[in-house]
Amino acid sequence: MLSGFLDWYREVVEHKVEGLALDDATRVMTPTGLSPLGVVAHLAAVEVGWFDETFAGRPVDEMWDDHGSFRIREGDTVESVLAEYRDVCGRSRQVVAAASSLDDLSARTDDVWGRVSLRWILVHMIEETARHAGHLDIMRETIDGRTGD
Repeated sequence: MLSGFLDWYREVVEHKVEGLALDDATRVMTPTGLSPLGVVAHLAAVEVGWFDETFAGRPVDEMWDDHGSFRIREGDTVESVLAEYRDVCGRSRQVVAAASSLDDLSARTDDVWGRVSLRWILVHMIEETARHAGHLDIMRETIDGRTGD
């Protein structure tokens, strides 16, 4: 059920930026500098941070720092960031599938939360993804009036 809800919001995130021109997708829409594509990039980095780095204990390339901070890198396109997001979500699904239990604890200790269970990560990722899907919903409606999931 947790994976199903997370996958639903992952798809909502994708739908909110699909079909946008790069200028619209990278348009800064908040005083803090958020853009629709920056939100998707951030969510990709969050997937990597929680599932690959924290839970699985894998080393993570520093290049994720830009996306984690909502920044688009030179050469990023709507298609490339969406492909990256789909790829990391697929890897996250593999991490979940390989775990023996949702109660398994993370390989690494988070600075704030300590060692967390896979169940905790899934619930946190539902919250994180749903919150940003809401941001994207407002941004997309502002750009071209498109609403809905």
